[in-house]
Amino acid sequence: MLRSNNTANYLQGPLSNRFIPAVYIIAVFVGIPANIAILVSAGTKVRVISSAILYCSLAASDLLLLFSLLLKAHYHLSGNNWIFGETACRITTACFYGNLYCSAFTLACISIKRYIAVVHPFLFKSLPKRSFSTWGCLTVWIIFIIATVPEFLVQQSYRITDLGVITCHDVLPADLNYYQWLIYYNLGLTCVGFFLPLVVTVACYTSIVWHLNRSHLDWALYIRASTFNFIIFVLCFGPSSCLHFVHYVLLSVGSTESFYIYFSVTVCLCCLHSALDPYLFVLMSRTVRSKRYFLTRKGRALKQNSEFVAESCSYLFNFFCGNRLSYSEDWSNGC
Repeated sequence: MLRSNNTANYLQGPLSNRFIPAVYIIAVFVGIPANIAILVSAGTKVRVISSAILYCSLAASDLLLLFSLLLKAHYHLSGNNWIFGETACRITTACFYGNLYCSAFTLACISIKRYIAVVHPFLFKSLPKRSFSTWGCLTVWIIFIIATVPEFLVQQSYRITDLGVITCHDVLPADLNYYQWLIYYNLGLTCVGFFLPLVVTVACYTSIVWHLNRSHLDWALYIRASTFNFIIFVLCFGPSSCLHFVHYVLLSVGSTESFYIYFSVTVCLCCLHSALDPYLFVLMSRTVRSKRYFLTRKGRALKQNSEFVAESCSYLFNFFCGNRLSYSEDWSNGC
């Protein structure tokens, strides 16, 4: 039995049954083909371009998140009635949150790499970039696979007899004693999985923009692109990070319902980042011409990077426009 009408109103209301699944469906149809395009393009370049490793990892993480949204969209459109069983609910929940964390950390790794390349270009040139990218991605994936194991250990789906539905991850039993350890665990995981990459990304992009503003070269395009990346990251992950933290704090002190609606909306909007990531990459690729100021000493590596950018952009345009684009000199310099 539900403890108040607030939960029932949420489970039966238009916010949960219309708005949230609509956002998920938009993210799925926009994000899946774009991330597949980036994954296919980057996958052919991982042996020669270190950035391709990071973008492959990000695209794979985003795809897993987007595929989990298919089941979650069906769940919400069905009146928050889960029909796929307890095991599928646990897998979907772990995949959903795990890949949110993984995407956030991979984006933080990308921001660190951009920070070193712009602010410390000579250090960047001497680093074993492909090894660092590979081990960084493997570390992120291993940590967050382990971190989501507790989601598999507890029951996630419950039958709500008052409403005649089976919920998935939306409702906990009135007696929270058994779940108290999981609440504290998720509270700590939120700090590490959301706040840490948020702080790192904010610090890196702030430093990049400040550093380039002091340069006598024309970095306006790169600054605008970096600022846009920074704003999108903060808007997607900032509110969800804060409300995620507040939600688990309230759960830890016994409040079970008052903040969950706002928490659900911000987590839903956070998923839009998985659909935007490929297009943010294309936006950053427009700065390849400007990056030549820093990369003129890299010779072959510069040519490969430009070709990688061109091919990735070509895949995206072919998916959505059906155009057959050729590699001209202008195209290889950016999209």
